[in-house]
Amino acid sequence: MQYKQILLTGLLCLSVFSLRAQQSASVSGTVKDNEGVPVAGASVRVSGSRSGASAGPQGGWAILHLKPGSYTLEFSAVGFSRTEKSITLKPGEEAVLDVVLNRKAAQVKEVNVAGLTANQQVNRQAYAVTSIDAKPLHNSSQDLNQVLGKTAGVRVREDGGLGSSFNFSLNGFSGRQVKLFLDGIPMDNFGSSLTLNNIPINLADRIEVYKGVVPIWLGADALGGAVNVVTNAKTQRYLDVSYSYGSFNTHRSAVSAGYTGAKTGFTVLGNFFQNYSDNNYWVHTGVTDLNTLIIGPEQRLRRFHDRYKSETAQLEMGVTGKRYADKLMLGIILSQNDRQIQTAAQMSKVFGGWNQRSNTIMPTLKYKKTDLFVKGLDFNLYGSYNFGSTRNVDTLNRVYNWAGDYKDNTFNEQGQYVPGGENSRSLYKFSNNLAIANASLGYNIGGGHSTGVNYTFTNFDREGHDPLKPNEEAYETPQKLRKSVLGLGYKYDYKDRWSTSVFVKEYFVKGESAQRVDIYTNPHWEPIYSDLSKTGYGVASAYYLIPSLQLKLSYEKTYRLPEGDEMFGDGVNHVANKNLRPESSDNVNFGAVFTRKFGGHHRLMVEGNFVLRDAEDFIRVDLVDTRTQSVNVRGVRNTGVDADIRYAYREVFTAAANATYQHLINTTRYETPGSNVESAIYKDQIPNIPYLFGNLDLGVNFKKVGFSHARLGVNYHLNYVHAYYLKWPSLGYSWEKNEVPQQLSHDVSATYTLKNGKYNVSLECRNLTDERLYDNFLMQKPGRAFYMKLRYFLRKY
Repeated sequence: MQYKQILLTGLLCLSVFSLRAQQSASVSGTVKDNEGVPVAGASVRVSGSRSGASAGPQGGWAILHLKPGSYTLEFSAVGFSRTEKSITLKPGEEAVLDVVLNRKAAQVKEVNVAGLTANQQVNRQAYAVTSIDAKPLHNSSQDLNQVLGKTAGVRVREDGGLGSSFNFSLNGFSGRQVKLFLDGIPMDNFGSSLTLNNIPINLADRIEVYKGVVPIWLGADALGGAVNVVTNAKTQRYLDVSYSYGSFNTHRSAVSAGYTGAKTGFTVLGNFFQNYSDNNYWVHTGVTDLNTLIIGPEQRLRRFHDRYKSETAQLEMGVTGKRYADKLMLGIILSQNDRQIQTAAQMSKVFGGWNQRSNTIMPTLKYKKTDLFVKGLDFNLYGSYNFGSTRNVDTLNRVYNWAGDYKDNTFNEQGQYVPGGENSRSLYKFSNNLAIANASLGYNIGGGHSTGVNYTFTNFDREGHDPLKPNEEAYETPQKLRKSVLGLGYKYDYKDRWSTSVFVKEYFVKGESAQRVDIYTNPHWEPIYSDLSKTGYGVASAYYLIPSLQLKLSYEKTYRLPEGDEMFGDGVNHVANKNLRPESSDNVNFGAVFTRKFGGHHRLMVEGNFVLRDAEDFIRVDLVDTRTQSVNVRGVRNTGVDADIRYAYREVFTAAANATYQHLINTTRYETPGSNVESAIYKDQIPNIPYLFGNLDLGVNFKKVGFSHARLGVNYHLNYVHAYYLKWPSLGYSWEKNEVPQQLSHDVSATYTLKNGKYNVSLECRNLTDERLYDNFLMQKPGRAFYMKLRYFLRKY
């Protein structure tokens, strides 16, 4: 294709140009204490400049692209005395400097921001945010969804096994109300192969969960929070290879690699991962008699048409550390997946031949420059366009039951041939033509003052065709949605003790579609235009009452504009609703975080949050027959709390527990505006959303197991979900299951590492007691499963 040739030519030109760049120098090394223990998170700064680095888990650090000359490096960390080292660098030199920090005799009385890890710095923000350190989890076979599901306030509801659809919930808001980002970039157009349940955990450095108020630099129309996955793609030389195998014939492999030339700044980053599973786990359900349509007694049966496979390659190439750009990278994401569809939105309707195949071809551009034109002015730019497509293949004219038996529907009762499919005979192929552009500008005024502006534009334009229905007018009608979000913010920090941010956001949307009217008299299509603009605003503030206790308070008036899949359907089990209205919410968060080190070896963290969400035109997913549809609820209020407590003793023992309660009710009193007829579901709990759940994690680590450089870690996880309503409580019927039952599951894992993490092997058992677990609309999840993962990791600083 022509655009592929243009992209490859641009990458080649960029690489040739970077190789001619002037020689620079670099310095790297390790930071350890006087007992030889790595000081993870130690800060390394070049005196008198903005250059620096943070030490990794093994104390390693590197500063690249320095001009030849003499420098003073400052080393600091919480609980250690500050140390300075001088060094002179020659052109092209790759110097090595190992430093030992001495522990302070007395307890630290002040907060030292420079010595905090990246996770600690994120958690200190005024926003209600939790930063999850992904590095200790890199040896597990979990995906990002499974890690996030153990966080206070978060519940991930999946339709099945690997590759299944999922619904992400955060403090009562779910689905597209919570925005997902990868390195600050919206994941809206990444395609179905690059989602949270497909990305392996060892591609992430940390995961930031913003509860409620979302900072403007995450430019999107989030209603109830955001998740930002920060990858571990540093401009260094590293290789990370892993492979896991487990139950249901599940294979997952990943390769992540990076190279940066110390002299040229030429950088190549690559991520490649693959997922495959038969997903043939056991379920408990009745078998329908295909002749009488009577459902028999419950049986234990295997899923038989649920295979999933996907492959993704992400490649970036460019330069880093130049006068004109801290980072200038051109990239491309290529992916494909093949998914068998076993059921509709509920298990009562089962399929045996329906498939969906998708591919993604997405070029990307990233540019970053600090001190643009003037000191303190930072600029970021991102752009991408998804040329991918999706095809639904539904041509098998049969009706299946859970035993795998089927009945042909080729002929009707009169003996006439009737072509059809299991759901709706189709070879429909569509492209969503998704484009995203994001630009942000931040300026550090000085004296604790800073300001910033962020603009995000997204374009959705679906085009489709079905050779089995060449004259289908519905495919010719426009399905377009363009959204813009403009944010302006100001921040003030006072002596690392008080921080306040205020912001305003402008939302713009232009939609174009059509609906069929006068079906029985004069059927025709009439256009629908959805043009509107809204203004949102908010404030977030945090204050250290004492060095170990931080209080947080935030408020936001926010809007969310419907997504393309919500308005036009997903082509599978989610049907269109072209009259969907934007939703808005007043969000309030109040929280407190207590952190304390005591006795020299003990660390304690306690966090609590109160949330209030008052939403209008709340968009929720409802059942329409056996499929789903996004619908508006005029008024919804959520009042809730979540709490998290974590304890660690040295690097030997860790314990963590969290709990979440959310009272999510319908506040729409009357059936229609202006009516005096009270709604039958007024003050009902919003169905299909868990309201009480929690987690418990315990971990023990042993050193020098078998070898002096070997470690063994053993972990246990418990998850509890209280029973919750499947349908509106006031509309439940005695002969139907109207409740998702209480659930309690146990996971155990063990990880053995050699050569300080270079070689790793882990074993894991999920759902140890083989409990019956359920999720979205009572869909059954996998039972007991076993997994093994092998990982090789090498990094050169």
